[in-house]
Amino acid sequence: MIIVTTDFIPGYDIQEIKGFVRGSTVQSKNVGRDILASLKNIVGGEIVDYTKMMDEARQKAIGRMKDHAEEKGADAIIAVRLETSSVTNAASEIIAYGTAVTLTEQQ
Repeated sequence: MIIVTTDFIPGYDIQEIKGFVRGSTVQSKNVGRDILASLKNIVGGEIVDYTKMMDEARQKAIGRMKDHAEEKGADAIIAVRLETSSVTNAASEIIAYGTAVTLTEQQ
């Protein structure tokens, strides 16, 4: 599965547009991370546990978007975007979305 943020893929023609695809996950904080985050707020610096948690959430959302595209018979997703939103004070949603397409290699 080719996944790109552009509207085209060099060397390929879009044969068919399969439609909108998306994947999402809601990730919550945990008490241990919150304590460490509070300490980091005092001394400054990256909160590595949150960085890792959000990266894992992005990968889950992208994986679910890919699964959705495969269900539609696509072999690529173009115009991919990632967004995040706060669901509650303790949880955030990550959503990945794009357009599922089938491709043919240019001759």
